[in-house]
Amino acid sequence: MGLSIDRDQFDDIEYARFSERLEHSLIALRRLLKLPGFGVGPMTVGAELELFLVDQQGQALPLNHEIRGAVGDPRVTLELGRFNLELNLTPRVLAGRPLSAMGAEASAAVCIVDQAARVCGGRVVLVGILPTLRPPDLTWEAISDSPRYRALDNGLRRLRHEPFQIAINGTDTLAFWTDDIALEAANTSWQVHLRVNPADFARTYNAAQLATAPVLAVAGNSPIFFGRRLWEETRIALFEQSADDRDELSRCRRLARVAFGSGWVREGAVELFEEAVRLHEPVLPVVGGEHPLEVLEQGGIPCLDELRLHQSTVWRWNRAIYDPADGGHLRVELRALPAGPTVPDMLANAAFLLGLTLTLAEDSPAWSRVFGFRQAHRNFYCAAQQGLDAALHWPLGRDGREEGMLAGDLVLRLLPDARRGLRTAGVADDEADELLRTIEARVRTRQTGAAWQRKALAALERHMDRERALAVMLARYRELAARQQPVHTWPVEG
Repeated sequence: MGLSIDRDQFDDIEYARFSERLEHSLIALRRLLKLPGFGVGPMTVGAELELFLVDQQGQALPLNHEIRGAVGDPRVTLELGRFNLELNLTPRVLAGRPLSAMGAEASAAVCIVDQAARVCGGRVVLVGILPTLRPPDLTWEAISDSPRYRALDNGLRRLRHEPFQIAINGTDTLAFWTDDIALEAANTSWQVHLRVNPADFARTYNAAQLATAPVLAVAGNSPIFFGRRLWEETRIALFEQSADDRDELSRCRRLARVAFGSGWVREGAVELFEEAVRLHEPVLPVVGGEHPLEVLEQGGIPCLDELRLHQSTVWRWNRAIYDPADGGHLRVELRALPAGPTVPDMLANAAFLLGLTLTLAEDSPAWSRVFGFRQAHRNFYCAAQQGLDAALHWPLGRDGREEGMLAGDLVLRLLPDARRGLRTAGVADDEADELLRTIEARVRTRQTGAAWQRKALAALERHMDRERALAVMLARYRELAARQQPVHTWPVEG
């Protein structure tokens, strides 16, 4: 996020200086957003893909430093866990065939990392949560050897004076306590970035908030953690609980650091940056050399490094991004989608979410006045828990009418809207149609990545214990994913 972090301990004076710089950054951002033409430009799309490294037995392989060094590609960066890496894909104008181009780049980059991993006896897996993870894989020693991640762990534990509590109920139940943030490394995501003009930010962000639930319901790929069958998207609950800096007394009084949000946005992006500063104390108080107000007064575009760094430690499932590149601009980061099962599946998820967001944004000021945010909030968590079987509510018009229906039925109803949004943005019809047909087929077959994992595990457990079944299931998952055929086509074999 602009500033390099070369140590992991900070004193109270540094926290105070950082907080002061945050206030200056907010003033500068408000002034920037009032400048005529600031941030105006073509709509673009980019993405980050997090991945797992596994050994020949399908167990987590903690060699990300070595494999990243062997790859030697600046697009490949370290993630929190020693068995995670992240690929940063090239932003593209959202017109023509941007998703096909993104998919080609993602496939090539994954292949390069996989080849480097093979030299170390490993492989790459694209999955929301690695189903073979065990508690010993997620101790403090599993955190990447990086000052940034050690500082993040220290910063969160400075605010929370008790262990992190994990309690997730699904088909099975999981409950335990942990002393550090290593559990965050169990989650890998497919994070899509949409550049929007400042004047369009509020309506686009609200549209993304509403659109995320039905897309998440049909995109689930994280049903198993520590051998327990939990939510269709267990990542949502696990990330929120593993990075919660609130203690028991404050848990009911303020918004969590990882959260869906607190209400519809009315003013614009600055509203979300101010919320992040007002509600959440800094955890990485690194102060840069730039004075944002001075830069602005001299006619420059400030980097706002401290504000960007702070925002990187407040994890909304849809997040506001300020980037000083290209004369400065805003993005909506769509963070809720899981990695995998295949690149075609992830492209389909992105197409559905982008297209639906763009269509909903057209009428966002109207429906956001009458459709309660609490319903969008409820939709999100129901979708994460129950996938296609979730009961979701949806606005029907400007008069406040809404309808409840199963997520699968809602997805089918919304596909034409997503197609229209992509077409309006200039995405080629054949690209949009192909990707959205994948979403439709997933609903028709009722086979998401999460559903396939559950069915495959159940079939294998007829012949072996769960630990062995998870390893065999993951091996089969990797084999099928290598064919790059969408998950709705995958067979389930006992």
